[in-house]
Amino acid sequence: MSLTSYDDFLKENKISTNQQQLNMLKKVGSKVSSAVELYLKNNGFESYIENFKWEFNLVENDVPNAWCMPGGKVVFYTGILPLTQNEAGMAVVMGHEIAHAVARHGNERMSHGLIVQLGGVALSEAIKDKPEETQALFATAYGVGSQVGVMLPFSRTHEYEADKMGLIFMAMAGYAPNEAVEFWKRMAQQGGSKPPEFLSTHPVDSKRIAALQEIMPEALKYYNLNN
Repeated sequence: MSLTSYDDFLKENKISTNQQQLNMLKKVGSKVSSAVELYLKNNGFESYIENFKWEFNLVENDVPNAWCMPGGKVVFYTGILPLTQNEAGMAVVMGHEIAHAVARHGNERMSHGLIVQLGGVALSEAIKDKPEETQALFATAYGVGSQVGVMLPFSRTHEYEADKMGLIFMAMAGYAPNEAVEFWKRMAQQGGSKPPEFLSTHPVDSKRIAALQEIMPEALKYYNLNN
């Protein structure tokens, strides 16, 4: 489903022709994904990404969003670049979204959606009997498309887990993890009366930023070891 959805998405959306931005995305993606592989290898979790074939794409879309599908398919929307601002900011989002995929948080949302929206049928049955509904559910679970506001929110536990893993991944990739706090502050400032779609599934508040600062010393150890 991931490969099909990814291919369909790329056919239906305009790939950015900004070579400088695309090169930066692929550079950050290469460094962060290598760090992910090393981290998982060092901790005995290589099997988590044994079928991953990393790809990084940038699409023209004003929505501030990014996602990583199972299999290591990562897409950034141009709308999030004013908030990432630089390589380190891009690494924050890259590490966080890859962490969701590695920890299989989207899979859990997909399973929950099968229960709530399709009556608890097995995935194989859902694909066979209700292919369109199942494909739409997949998009909802993984944040594919531009209607991120209808996406099933990650739980607070999932968010904290992705934050922690993402900090470690970016630190191992050579990016200062402190940038994560600055990025999420920028995201929070974008809120106003109608927060960006990305925030509807990635809640930002003082508790989250405090939690990031709490785990920062551990992330800095990885950063200092690799720099």
